[in-house]
Amino acid sequence: MQRTILLVDDEENITSALTRLLRRDGYNILRANSGKAGLELLEKNQVGVIISDQRMPEMTGTEFLTKVRALYPDTVRIVLSGYTELNSVTEAINRGAVYKFLTKPWEEELLRANVEEAFQRHEMKIENARLTHALQLANDELNNINLELEQRVELKTRETVRNLSVLRVSQEILEHLPVAVIGIGDDDSIAIANRSAQRLFSAGQTLMGELASSVIPADMLEWALSGTHDKDVGVKSCLLNGREVACWCRSMGEFSQSSGVLLVVSTGLPIERFADRHVTEEK
Repeated sequence: MQRTILLVDDEENITSALTRLLRRDGYNILRANSGKAGLELLEKNQVGVIISDQRMPEMTGTEFLTKVRALYPDTVRIVLSGYTELNSVTEAINRGAVYKFLTKPWEEELLRANVEEAFQRHEMKIENARLTHALQLANDELNNINLELEQRVELKTRETVRNLSVLRVSQEILEHLPVAVIGIGDDDSIAIANRSAQRLFSAGQTLMGELASSVIPADMLEWALSGTHDKDVGVKSCLLNGREVACWCRSMGEFSQSSGVLLVVSTGLPIERFADRHVTEEK
């Protein structure tokens, strides 16, 4: 971006001399012969540095630069005037309306160095503003991400609590079923066994973690694991401790990622009625 400087002095020979001096540094130079004309140029141009004379008709340099500070606070404002004007400029310097006071007649290299320093100050202010804005945007984005994350965590927590409640209800229902329910994994271990199963197969001792082959009769287990029923339900009459029981079996995995088989054993329902009830429920 090209550096633009505004020169304000009611004496045209002063602005002309400054233009010749500063042109070699590549600045875009604007000139005005009064504070009012300077304000009009500022409305139409992005200016980084302003050099203004102090003693001008209608509006002094400090009055002009005070207005500039209110309207364009990022500009760097310099007064160029005689030593006799220093006292009238001091208050404006203290208020921050003026960045630096340079005297007439000026020393060329010193003036050029001060203008270069003023542009560096201006560009640093612009860069700081840009970085502050970028940081604010990043903070806003981070706040939005955190808010979204909190909402997701809250939803996930509610879902977890709801699923836990459903699981507890399902567990209670399973425990009070009047039939034995056993879940057998692919590794022959028992993953699920309700109270009826524990009473029927192990006299009330826990079955979970035990090998199915150690507690379930061989013919019943062989049929359950045969896979002939696959996703369909299998119903069979088996002998358990010398009495006939109705067995119901189904492979897992249709509605979940579970594997293995589910074995249900009823001691109080004849195989015919057990099968009829299952068929009726399936319909």
